Amino acid sequence: MNANFASFLYLVSGILFILALRGLSHPTTSRQGNMYGMIGMGIAIATTLALATPSAGRFALIVLGLLIGGSVGAVTARRIAMTSMPQLVAAFHSL
Repeated sequence: MNANFASFLYLVSGILFILALRGLSHPTTSRQGNMYGMIGMGIAIATTLALATPSAGRFALIVLGLLIGGSVGAVTARRIAMTSMPQLVAAFHSL
């Protein structure tokens, strides 16, 4: 991957993160803000993996870690009531 293109993708990710913070500042735009953040993080991760070009074994470990972490997070988030969300966030931050 060209270094200029990678820099451009990181810039786009940064802009999306700023838009995510702006969107999260109000309840009516919070879904859009979350979407901006997820897209920005996806671009940043994909760019980093494209630049690092890990071996097949290491790439498999990265994907496995993403799948395990994402699955645990999704299952836990679906089981916790919204009133317990501060405790859930605190628990995830302590990991």
